[in-house]
Amino acid sequence: MRIDYHHKSFKPVQNSENAETTEETIFRYEMFGNILTSSYSGGNIRRGHLIGLVDELGNIDMRYHQVNLKGEIMTGICQSKPEILSSGKIRLHEIWQWTSHDHSKGTSILEEI
Repeated sequence: MRIDYHHKSFKPVQNSENAETTEETIFRYEMFGNILTSSYSGGNIRRGHLIGLVDELGNIDMRYHQVNLKGEIMTGICQSKPEILSSGKIRLHEIWQWTSHDHSKGTSILEEI
């Protein structure tokens, strides 16, 4: 069963120190078949976008770009694995890497709001 991310919103609840997103960053997801897109902003992010592919288990392979409060364009890749909480909400466990700046890696957890 593929997870439907269409019209769902998420926010980070845990992040590596090298992340730019904060709990104030809101991701708004849309799905078109197995293609996922999102616009996001808030916290340290002026504006960001992501695009990804969702597999049959709900895992997301995505790429993202964003402009931070310093006016820098940052880019990266991310693999996201869903967990369905007892409330029915989705928690996303993410492993990511910057493809700009220092190319460091990190992890994040996002939860559906």
